[in-house]
Amino acid sequence: MPLALLALAVSAFGIGTTEFVMMGLLPNVAGDMGTSVPTAGYLVSAYAIGVVVGAPLLTALGSRIPRKRMLVLLMALFTVGNLASALAPNFGLLIAGRVLAGLPHGAFFGVGAVVASRLVSEDRRARAVATMFLGLTIANIVGVPVATLLGQNLGWRATFLVVSAIGVVAMGALARLVPQISHEQHGGLRQELGALRDRQVILGLLTAVFGFAGVFAVYSYLASMMTEVTGFGESTVTLVLALFGIGMTLGALIAGPLTDRALRPTLYGSLAALAVTLVAFDFTVHVKWAALLSVVVLGAVGFMTTTPLQMLVMNKAQHAPTLASASNHSAFNLANAGGAWLGGVAIAAGWGWTSPTLVGAVLAVIGLAIALIAGRTDRAPASGSRVVASSESMPHLSEVS
Repeated sequence: MPLALLALAVSAFGIGTTEFVMMGLLPNVAGDMGTSVPTAGYLVSAYAIGVVVGAPLLTALGSRIPRKRMLVLLMALFTVGNLASALAPNFGLLIAGRVLAGLPHGAFFGVGAVVASRLVSEDRRARAVATMFLGLTIANIVGVPVATLLGQNLGWRATFLVVSAIGVVAMGALARLVPQISHEQHGGLRQELGALRDRQVILGLLTAVFGFAGVFAVYSYLASMMTEVTGFGESTVTLVLALFGIGMTLGALIAGPLTDRALRPTLYGSLAALAVTLVAFDFTVHVKWAALLSVVVLGAVGFMTTTPLQMLVMNKAQHAPTLASASNHSAFNLANAGGAWLGGVAIAAGWGWTSPTLVGAVLAVIGLAIALIAGRTDRAPASGSRVVASSESMPHLSEVS
């Protein structure tokens, strides 16, 4: 494994930690800022807004910046955002800090995925992208629980100071380990925007919005399901979330090789498995051991969709894959917000704590239907996970000088 992938994974670990840790710190932040927990929940939405807006905006603004330099700049912005969150004197500025920290999220993964795919041979590109995403999944196993524990004992500001330190380490690793791209040519903003008009790219983004929304329709209320339906105590919630992170990691490890071998079948299979798992979860949630097993499986099949979707939009964007790749993360965050909202609507309607599982299953089926339509209407030559690009637009990487 190229060491540059390790630098990308460390960066993803920091991003994943700050994205999800706020959920466990809401009571602490609310108490310190003198606001309610529901109001403090806007901090989660603020980060998601930053991701949705920042992914296309920063990628477009940086379309002519060398990718290595762009990665370092994005991680610097991420670090500043977390530092601003740690030092925020009031709730309004804390909201602003969260938006600022979220802005580089999608752009970083978009640029990082393109770079990761160029660090290895053509038949291992999906595995390289999945390796970068491992940092995000491991954050849910280690980073989020440890950061939450740190925040609960030393104050929530300490958590964001530590994440800021991770950002500094990641910047150094990126600067030292990621190779320069020799003779890199950029098509500019017009070419990047033009790639987003491709029908297959649009369908890929819609697949991400609906398919991945099925995961977050349940994940957003997983803690409540475990306590209200399964019968676990609140102290077990951290374990449950860690099990979900383990499932995500397994999904990333499995998806890489499968996507390299057969992209669309991997996407179809993961979305179908997600729908089945969500329907089954409506029954298994009532039995403790089965519920815990289902949490791992849900994390695995849910995250198995991310690598093929990432590679798909990069493939179909052809000569300008960066903006499409970044926009995919905007789609994932729209899925997060939309899935959580629809799951909440089902609960508020009186359908019960387990109703988000069936809502999620419907969303996964819609995502699968869009993916099947895209595959059927794709007139391009049969594609694996290969990024279709000319040698001019996607040059090989040189060694670090």
